Amino acid sequence: MAARPEIRTVLSTLTWKPEEVDQIRRAFAPAEFVQCNKSDTAIIEATLQRAQAAILAGDLDDRVLKAPSLAWVHCDHAGLNHSARPEVFAKGLLVTGSAGRSGPALAQHGFWFALAFVYDVRNALDRQSKHIWGAVEEYRERRALWGLKLGVVGFGYTGKEMARLGRAFGMHVTVLRRTAGESSPDVDVMLSTDAGDGLDEIIQADIVMLATSLSDTTYHLFGANEFLRMKKDAIIINMARGSVIDETALIAALRTGEIAGAGLDTFEKEPLPADSPLWDMPNVLITPHATPQMPDKTQRSIDVIVKNIALYREGQPLLNAIQLRDLYTKH
Repeated sequence: MAARPEIRTVLSTLTWKPEEVDQIRRAFAPAEFVQCNKSDTAIIEATLQRAQAAILAGDLDDRVLKAPSLAWVHCDHAGLNHSARPEVFAKGLLVTGSAGRSGPALAQHGFWFALAFVYDVRNALDRQSKHIWGAVEEYRERRALWGLKLGVVGFGYTGKEMARLGRAFGMHVTVLRRTAGESSPDVDVMLSTDAGDGLDEIIQADIVMLATSLSDTTYHLFGANEFLRMKKDAIIINMARGSVIDETALIAALRTGEIAGAGLDTFEKEPLPADSPLWDMPNVLITPHATPQMPDKTQRSIDVIVKNIALYREGQPLLNAIQLRDLYTKH
């Protein structure tokens, strides 16, 4: 591994409290640390002319790619598909993110969708508003999560939490991850694409949760063929990125009853257009790509960045770094 350039100047567009930013400033010391708003174009462009590192509130852009001395960029969010561009890999730029800071909350969000479907929350609230006690036997015939099959695609921070919660709910857990590795006590069947495994076992699950990154490989991972092969009473839950699902195929599958329902927090186009059929479908639950916060969300980001500063200086691989296999060209 080639020696990394010494970090003498750092650009930061973080939007945190001053005392939180100061933790990053101290970790980079004695480097010059330029903190500014992401709208301060003049300061950003001037600093990028001499910076070796940039800690950004959002994704990198063409100004960052043109920076002559930049070696490492950290984007303070989880999904880095907008930064996994061919130019980034051609330049040899290190790019990392803050994946994991909201993993437990995202997994709970996925199970909020699952529980809402299993316990028929939409109709329960409707009956409550109308003061209706009925449908007791019909309600008792519904299946609880206990004993159902959970399929999780992705085994990063969120996927691991989904598997753990699935185990706590008494579900049979199957995971499809990218890299082959050790299994987990929370997983009954561990699969990996590197080992040649595909979606066959996942699409036989009662509830499928998506927690994978978006890349050229996972773009439209679930389309018409996958929905056709899923159980008629299956629920798909997307806590990944919208384009992991072919939205047109999903709408068709929901309309024809190929699957029973979808819990969606992410969409191919955001905000979700007002004329999207998904808004009015009775078997769809929607949240606007937002989830309740972890109480230590920012500190989790700080811990990742501080650790990566040390790893950078030691010449070690960085946490949450994108690799060529993360390439995403279908923007």
